[in-house]
Amino acid sequence: MNAERQSHPSSSRPRLSLQGWLLGAALLGGCSGMIYREGRSHLFDEMPEAKPGPAMLFAYDDFRGLSTDTLNTTAVPWKLTATALVLDRYPSEAPTQAHLRELMQSFGFVYPDRIVNGGLMPDNGLRPPLGLVAGQVHSGFPRMQLEVANIGCASCHGGRLYDAEGRPTDEVWLGLPNSSLDLDAYADAVVRSLSALDEDPQPVLDAMRHLYPDVPAEEIESLRRTVWPRLRKRLPELQATGAVPFRNGGPGRSNGVEAMKFSLGIDGDGGVAAATGFPALSSDLKLRSSLLVDGFYALPDTAKRFAPRQRDAASTAVPLANIAGFFVVSAMGVEPKRIPELLPRTREIMAWLDETPTPVFPGPIDEPKAQRGAGLFADHCSSCHGQYVETEGRPQLQRYPNKLVPMARIGTDPGRARAVTTEAVWHMQRSVLGDDLRPKAHDGYVAPSLSGIWATAPYLHNGSVPTLWHMMRPESRPRRFQVGGHALDYRTVGIAGQPDARQDWHYPDGYRPWSTPQWLDTREAGNGNGGHERPFDELTEPQKDDLLEYLKRL
Repeated sequence: MNAERQSHPSSSRPRLSLQGWLLGAALLGGCSGMIYREGRSHLFDEMPEAKPGPAMLFAYDDFRGLSTDTLNTTAVPWKLTATALVLDRYPSEAPTQAHLRELMQSFGFVYPDRIVNGGLMPDNGLRPPLGLVAGQVHSGFPRMQLEVANIGCASCHGGRLYDAEGRPTDEVWLGLPNSSLDLDAYADAVVRSLSALDEDPQPVLDAMRHLYPDVPAEEIESLRRTVWPRLRKRLPELQATGAVPFRNGGPGRSNGVEAMKFSLGIDGDGGVAAATGFPALSSDLKLRSSLLVDGFYALPDTAKRFAPRQRDAASTAVPLANIAGFFVVSAMGVEPKRIPELLPRTREIMAWLDETPTPVFPGPIDEPKAQRGAGLFADHCSSCHGQYVETEGRPQLQRYPNKLVPMARIGTDPGRARAVTTEAVWHMQRSVLGDDLRPKAHDGYVAPSLSGIWATAPYLHNGSVPTLWHMMRPESRPRRFQVGGHALDYRTVGIAGQPDARQDWHYPDGYRPWSTPQWLDTREAGNGNGGHERPFDELTEPQKDDLLEYLKRL
């Protein structure tokens, strides 16, 4: 490592959340001066003799993210946060776990009954939802015991499955994007609820005992003695600035570029122009030679950043694990120096993802139409999205071009690609992870694989098109549509809805979403729904229907 990398300030301090979770730092204002202590995920702490498999690591591992250090960055004191949220939403009722569950689901967090591809399902009675990993942290100086919660992989990449009618179920598939998770709404609610508390901590501590009857007396005292004074000191600034310095843009979206700029000490605009949808994670990852929608990061052992890859080529689990380690420490506020300690876990997860498919479409498929659509896909789509071969009853991606499509050709919203400034690239290249990540800006987007596309609405890199039917008919794409807690329409393949008098796409009459939906306005910066029109220009309406039917099989 050269001296320039060693001396750069961004390489010596924790990187803050790429998902927008700066609540820990905002709430506590730092726990500096404490002797470093860390906790372990409750689930793994309770099964010390068992070795968790990769799916369990993906769903429940803490990745060293429950510590006195991460309380300076992204972790939150869970019981205090949960109690404040419930008191704010239900001020005239005694706080209950049912209240908390309903509240967290309104932000898009999931309490599944079953993880279909993930093995053990723990009792969620007093636990945070899937994707919030929690455990006890003990510190000797100052004396403290605290249940700490931090964001985990499954929060953004644990998506609900749907039944044969397109209704959301209580089953989750690890690797699918959670297109209902609204981190902005959650952060705003935490700020609002904590700001509404009285200066006297006793009422909230009494409510906490009601919500968590088994809360240890030492944790109550830690909250009273250590956490509460720091929180009261930080609240005026928190109320003035908000919990995070940038916005993610609504359900199913994150703003990694603005988060990267913030963590590197670079000025950003804080807006959502660079926001993107959570990606699906599956065995198709092994075919990628670069990552992110614009190919910003590249595998260190890849000679060409945009090179075609075959499925039967060597696994990329090890080099991908190095990049995954960066995302883990960024999302959880862990110091980059701990990446080497995390690599065995991230390599195990990436090797598992190497073999993890996307879920099979659960609805009806018109097979004759799908067969005709296969030829249309080969002629109009495969040069960018890859070649699929029939394998074990469904098409499987066999050759992926890793194709960067220039902005002038693809025509989609340029906000994400153009938000990556020369200054940001320069700083990233000289950070401790520059050699592993190989960051580089590009004026275009990498065409994604389409495996499991039926379950990943809304579409385009910024989630600006609600259905594949609208994707194929650019003139019909709605200016606004609802997203979050939605059902799927298997005829249009995407968010179930109907147009109103203004042609906005709203949920069907009588449908009750399981999380709080938000309106995505495609007229706002970064939300444009234009582009990707040429592949459909020469298709007739019946051909579009045939292609749509084939896409259900991917």
